Amino acid sequence: MGIPQPAFYIFKCEQSAPPGMPKPSCVTPQTQDLFQYLAQSLMKQGIMGTVQPIRTSCMNRCQMGPVMLVEPGHTMYAGLTKEKIDRIVEEHILGGNVVEEFVIDAEMWDEPISPADMKKQMGM
Repeated sequence: MGIPQPAFYIFKCEQSAPPGMPKPSCVTPQTQDLFQYLAQSLMKQGIMGTVQPIRTSCMNRCQMGPVMLVEPGHTMYAGLTKEKIDRIVEEHILGGNVVEEFVIDAEMWDEPISPADMKKQMGM
């Protein structure tokens, strides 16, 4: 018997822009502890082995940050706070229900596009 795969992967943007940059950052002095908070929440729930938090760089949704992506399901959550993370863990990860009120706006997170279709759009 092998080691079970995680049931969920949570990709948390950890991008921090240098001071003075026009683009907002997912990590600021006010939000720099959100990844650690997420990991500790998963540990406290006893589900760290089946839910894998992963630090990522920019996911190109800076104006909606801080953001994180939950897989499977391709669910992007935006405007994260500790309170939102608590609800996402409780309702989505443990309860199986996407927390719709925290999901990124549809115009910022449209349907996926295949690499082949992207190349066509780019005229390649």
